[in-house]
Amino acid sequence: MTVHEGGCLCGRLRYRVTTDPLWVTACFCRFCQRATGALGMVEPIFDTAAFEIVAGRDKTYTHVSTGSGKEVYVHFCDACGTKTHLTFERWPDRLGLYAGTFDDPAWFAFTPENSKYIFLDSAVRGTLLPPGFKVYRQHAATAEGVPLDPEVLDEALHLR
Repeated sequence: MTVHEGGCLCGRLRYRVTTDPLWVTACFCRFCQRATGALGMVEPIFDTAAFEIVAGRDKTYTHVSTGSGKEVYVHFCDACGTKTHLTFERWPDRLGLYAGTFDDPAWFAFTPENSKYIFLDSAVRGTLLPPGFKVYRQHAATAEGVPLDPEVLDEALHLR
């Protein structure tokens, strides 16, 4: 069985996943930029049944998505404030982890077969995307959750 752990900056909040991600999303929306303080977020997505908190207690901030109008629940350590994971009103059986909070943030595959890039219209100038990946100018699904068709990059894309 796959078991990978992670946690917050101070170490009080710890979690475990017991499967590989269902898929991996790299998101450049303004929410992810603000939530990470970076250019975007790498977010492996799991079934909620594959996740458990093994130490500490998380707190939750509820945010209403500007795209879907649905609630996004940001889970964080109540001691140091590190955001560890997201749950979703729109997808109650799914959970997204902030990839950088894993003990080994490179343990999962990030390939054209299991990954996508979303919200390219919000990406900062200079962002470079590799060929072969699925990309979306906005979200990968409608507000109702219906999947949208991706563009697949034939060659690297440098956003200017």
